Amino acid sequence: MNKNTKKIFDNIEKTRSKNNKNWMDLLRLSFDSNPNETLKIISEILKKDEKLIKLAKKLKKSSK
Repeated sequence: MNKNTKKIFDNIEKTRSKNNKNWMDLLRLSFDSNPNETLKIISEILKKDEKLIKLAKKLKKSSK
């Protein structure tokens, strides 16, 4: 990996880290105000995450 590519990846990682904190703050606020609805939304997010994982595994297999 060249220096420029590494720098881009480092910036992506740093930005994602900050954004993850924002997501967690939002999750805490949501859970405090309406735990049941928050859990329903989290369940939907997890379903989509599972689908993304399956697609990533397909991609991994097809690139071998």
